[in-house]
Amino acid sequence: MKGQEALFSNKTDVWGTPQWLFDKLNDEFHFTLDPCSNGENNKCKEFFTEEQDGLSKDWSGGTVFMNPPYSNCQGWMEKAYEESLKGSTVVCLVPARTDTDWFCNLALKYGEVRFIRGRLRFGDTKINAPFPSCVIVFGKDIVQRSFHWITVKCGNLKE
Repeated sequence: MKGQEALFSNKTDVWGTPQWLFDKLNDEFHFTLDPCSNGENNKCKEFFTEEQDGLSKDWSGGTVFMNPPYSNCQGWMEKAYEESLKGSTVVCLVPARTDTDWFCNLALKYGEVRFIRGRLRFGDTKINAPFPSCVIVFGKDIVQRSFHWITVKCGNLKE
């Protein structure tokens, strides 16, 4: 299962966003910035690479889609929340780690949480991720402390 061994390890921080999920969210939010690109997997015309350090850049005024390096969810979620206070809407695809500080102190308090029912298939893998995912939305037009479901079936949106 070439390329899939990384799903079960910490060998990579690159978890390519499933296109169907990005398209569904983009239809709703109309993204302008991807601050977490590796330069090849960007989802928006405007993006920052790891070398450009999206954490150090200003995102204000944009509509941001973020699938951050999962090894630093805390830092990226803090940045997402801070940028939302400056006027950005930030949509974050992250692991559903409900026991973490960033989830309890940021997502639950200030975000709209959209749990993904089922496991995503990241990138071009043929198997589902070994962890659940969720979408957290920060911004002035969201309903804080609200919860929604996105359903996945065989790696695709279930209608």
